[in-house]
Amino acid sequence: MMGNPVVHFEIPVTDMDRAVAFYEGVFGYRLTRQEVDGYDMAFFARADGAAGASGALARGDVYRPSKEGVIVYFDVPDIDAVLRMASSRGASILYQKKDIGAAGFVAEIEDSEGNRIALSQVRD
Repeated sequence: MMGNPVVHFEIPVTDMDRAVAFYEGVFGYRLTRQEVDGYDMAFFARADGAAGASGALARGDVYRPSKEGVIVYFDVPDIDAVLRMASSRGASILYQKKDIGAAGFVAEIEDSEGNRIALSQVRD
């Protein structure tokens, strides 16, 4: 039996304090700071046995924020509320909320570090 193929992600940051404040403020998460192999990391909560993946914010010489490359989608209960919160914290909206039919809604923002981050809200 095969599970979800992604088990962990790392979002590059240049200013960890700013990035932690952004993600905690926009999404309401509590991140846990830790140094791993000399890199400054802030981990999202992980629910073992639950669907989906978790990850961390990561700062170091190999981590470069970008709007190009892989896009991480965050599952949110209210995409409009998250877009408002992100905008109030200085985020640019890169892709306005779009209805994608039975799957719900998506949007994309630029986080505090310059990364392209996607939002996904399932339809009730």
